[in-house]
Amino acid sequence: MFDLGTTLRCMLGHSFDKSKEGYVNLLLKNASGKRHGDDKLMVAARKAFLDKGFYATLRERIAEALGTDKTVLDSGCGEGYYTSRFADNNKVLGIDISKDALKYAAKRCPNVDFAVASVGQIPLADGSVDAVLNIFAPDSPTEFCRVLNADGRLITVQPMENHLFELKAAIYDNPYKNPPLELQKTGFTLCATKEVKYKIALESNEDILSLFKMTPYYYKTSKSDQQKLNDINSLAVSLEFLITEYTKK
Repeated sequence: MFDLGTTLRCMLGHSFDKSKEGYVNLLLKNASGKRHGDDKLMVAARKAFLDKGFYATLRERIAEALGTDKTVLDSGCGEGYYTSRFADNNKVLGIDISKDALKYAAKRCPNVDFAVASVGQIPLADGSVDAVLNIFAPDSPTEFCRVLNADGRLITVQPMENHLFELKAAIYDNPYKNPPLELQKTGFTLCATKEVKYKIALESNEDILSLFKMTPYYYKTSKSDQQKLNDINSLAVSLEFLITEYTKK
């Protein structure tokens, strides 16, 4: 596991310094200059929205599924909203490819070790964790299988069919539902699923825009469609999540 002292060194002699914010960057610089992961706008919008508790019910259901007293990898941990809850009763390690996200996460969770790293090359030893969490984040079954111990569990969270449908209906002329979820995963056995469904009432334009900007929809939407939300000050939105638990085969 990565040990966050002042500097980390690998067997090949590479060294990585811990940032002033409290994380270590294990990703090589992108030759194209393109950023890694979520940008400042998306991260700030997600933090503003989640900090108001709209997804608190989901966070508690994930914590119940996870349990306590485990070594946990939060893969694609973002700005640390979920991570902070699990770190209360577990030893948690967090990775994400976004430095902007981990700046918030490290500040929010001083008791968690964070690294800027890819899920395709997780900086942990084989069989070193009891559980991997993958919450709205890129999938990497082979790496998840490698870092989990023999009795380890993978817990994923994905959006279901009607998740955020009302938000999409306010933006698009022909809103679409999310496609059916594929639950089979190479190297794992499906052992449990739990649906979490409820509605939230957004009572300010600020909250509506924060929700929109924290989703990929914002970056795939034309300026004219983005502006449709500018004069909406209240919106009831459906939240639909599927929590899925797997064990290693």
